Formats: sequence, structure tokens, C-alpha cells
Amino acid sequence: MNILAIGDVIGKPGRRALQQILPGLINEFDVAIVMANGENAAHGIGITVKTAQELLDAGVDVITSGNHIWAQREIVNHMDGNLPIIRPLNFPPGVAGRGYLIIDSILVVNLIGRVFVGPADCPFRVMDNLLSSLRPLPKVILVDFHAEATSEKIALGRYLDGRVSAVLGTHTHVGTTDSHIMPGGTAYVTDIGMVGPVDSIIGDDVNNVLESFLTGLPHRLSVGKGIAALDAILLDINAETGKAVGIQRIRREESAA
Repeated sequence: MNILAIGDVIGKPGRRALQQILPGLINEFDVAIVMANGENAAHGIGITVKTAQELLDAGVDVITSGNHIWAQREIVNHMDGNLPIIRPLNFPPGVAGRGYLIIDSILVVNLIGRVFVGPADCPFRVMDNLLSSLRPLPKVILVDFHAEATSEKIALGRYLDGRVSAVLGTHTHVGTTDSHIMPGGTAYVTDIGMVGPVDSIIGDDVNNVLESFLTGLPHRLSVGKGIAALDAILLDINAETGKAVGIQRIRREESAA
């Protein structure tokens, strides 16, 4: 079973690149399910119903998120509806939405880190509770861990090794080169990367970010322009055992207009 996990989609350039590139990848690799982090899909921060639908129309099956999920307030009233959007499972009780989704007998879970990110319940213990309480428990389990600290991401990967099919890091927008299968059969990468403008600073306009660093003043988020690239991780999962048997990094740039 081939599964495609896509990094944070950044604004209009990211949505455009996804629409251009993703259908070809699905056909090329015979992909069974596509998950993508969409928390930056609307203007570079947050997600709306319209931008979520653009991701789904491009071929995404499950949209994960993170700390920016509430940036566009309109999405709050839709998190418990039919849109296949999930928010971190370890948000406090009573928060709108759900932290996992089962689609085609595949469990997709969203977690958020606590180091350098902000307060949240313990992702380790929350995941323990889900794995022990969910019945029947699907064989194929995918985890989007939206976290800042490399150590926290690796620690969760090791903690869940052998119990889930993949732990896939998001949030930093920079793809890492450590994609591998751990001893227990769990595929792991510290960060998938992003779908966004190449000529940018993690998707943001270069001049705005440099001005902020040089002056110490805050700047308004402005998505970069120009050619965008898509970062993704292709997983080969044994559907019978839930173990990963293959993992590879994919990076494609969109065609110039």
C-alpha cells in the first residue's frame, strides 16, 4: 500500500503547486491515500472551507493541522462536520473538532509538540490512551507530529516504534534527510517540509523576514511569490501487518507559468 504524506501547504502558491503536481504523483506511484498538513493553506496562516476544498479537490484525502488551525476563525464551526480535517489530538478537552480520522481502514492521527510550541496535553500519553482504547484498532496508523524540537519528534518516533506505521514530522517547513524505517517497523522523518514558494524563508516573503531579524520588529505574514515546490514522503506500508517496508522523499517543482 502506497501512502503519500505532504508537508505544510503554504498559501496560494502552495495550493497552486498541489493542484498541478499531486494528481500526477497519485498516478505515478499508485497512491492509496494522501494526507497533507493544511494549517497554513489560507494566506499562509490558518485554513478556510474554501482553501480546504481546494486541497481535497487536488487529491488530498485527510487534512492535518497544528498550532495555526484556529487562525481563520470561520473553520471552527466546521471542524465537527463532514470535512476530513483533524486538529491535534492532545489539545485540551472540549476543543472543537477531532484528533484522528479513520479512512479506508487507515487511522490518521494528529499530535502537537510542547517544546517551543505552547501548552498542550502530553502527546506521548495521549497517544498511549488512543492506542489502548480504540477498538477495533486499524493495522495501518499514520501520525502527523506537528512539533518544533527535533529531539521531541525523534523521541515520539522511538516511543511509538512498532506500534504505528509512521511518525511524520511537520511544522518547521524544512524537509530533513533522516527518513528511515526504525527497528520496530515504523517509518520516520523529522520533517516532511512544505509545499510553498522556493524563493522564500519557510514560505514567507524574504524581505519581510529579513527586516524583522534586522530590526527586531514584528512583521505581517506575507507569503512569498514565484515558483513553488512540493515536499512529500512516500510510504510503502504492508496492509496486513501495518509495518513500513519502504520510505522515500519526493520533491517536485511546479512548471513555470
